[in-house]
Amino acid sequence: MGILGAEDSIRMELEELRHMLVACAGLQRRKDDEEFKGVRVSTKGAGADDAEKLVCVTSGVSYLGLAIVKKLLLRGYSVRIIVESEEDINKLREMETSGEMRPTNNNISVVMAKLTDIESLSEAFQGCRGVFHTSGFIDPAGLSGYTKSMAEIEVKASETVMTACARTPSVRKCVLTSSLSACIWRDNSQYDLSSVINHGCWSDELFCIDKKLWYALGKLRAERVAWRIARENRLKLATICPGLITGPEFCQRNPMATIAYLKGAQEMYANGLLATVDVNKLAEAEVCVFEAMDKNAAGRYICFDEVIERDEAEKLAGELGMPTNKICGGDESGDVEARFQLSNEKLSRLMTRTLRYCYNEC
Repeated sequence: MGILGAEDSIRMELEELRHMLVACAGLQRRKDDEEFKGVRVSTKGAGADDAEKLVCVTSGVSYLGLAIVKKLLLRGYSVRIIVESEEDINKLREMETSGEMRPTNNNISVVMAKLTDIESLSEAFQGCRGVFHTSGFIDPAGLSGYTKSMAEIEVKASETVMTACARTPSVRKCVLTSSLSACIWRDNSQYDLSSVINHGCWSDELFCIDKKLWYALGKLRAERVAWRIARENRLKLATICPGLITGPEFCQRNPMATIAYLKGAQEMYANGLLATVDVNKLAEAEVCVFEAMDKNAAGRYICFDEVIERDEAEKLAGELGMPTNKICGGDESGDVEARFQLSNEKLSRLMTRTLRYCYNEC
């Protein structure tokens, strides 16, 4: 009875939130037999052009998810946000109340679905032409950090999302957010390693396990399972591998991913592989890649703004409230010669070719 009561409570919360969004977006409720887990937002009545621009964002209230949603709305897309919990509902309510998210027409909707439930995801993806899987998870135990079990959850969610995409006839393409950490962690004692880290590089799974780099392991395995399912089902897929995601209030709004990413920060810094990317620039890149997939964009893309050096490390440490040596180690001069060089040339070429086209209507 307690479980039922909690579920009813969540449904009531969702219903209240839906009414708030309906008031802003002019959306209508489906018939009772079409309702989906207490909340279902209809796209009926949308024209063909609107249907062509309907996309879904998983973890749409996460730090990155929200940035992607905003970029998509600016580009004229209709966006369906997936929420999983009462916490997600509260975030949306706060954003609506503060004006941070206030749609002005029939272009945004919310649906409740579990990222580990294929059936609910398939329902949520119905009618969508594309899916952005942002992998925006929190630790279910409420701990700060990213455990081995979190890596397993990430892989399961990736498998389920991709399977649901493949099963949904309307979905033509998917953009998955992986991580630069899925590219850089290898045994550097090997002398035959290339000095350039680019989109063709993969972290070594056994190395990640040995060093307990669970965040890197989760991203690595999640991306690999996504590629396997995409190949098996001939689904268009692109993966974005960003550096540490920063931006406004990133420490407060994205604490777990920030802490998890920085495990091994000293080694990344020493090797010239500690890089950051602004959340809005990352969202811009994801939308441009998504649109370019209709032409010839495909595969993996490394995304970063800058590689952290001494001055940036001090600033980052200050924002995180930690000693600088937690990032730089014993380097006091900043004159350490990095062994490796990061390359985002593939994404840079794509952005150079498509950026003007992507945003000439904004």
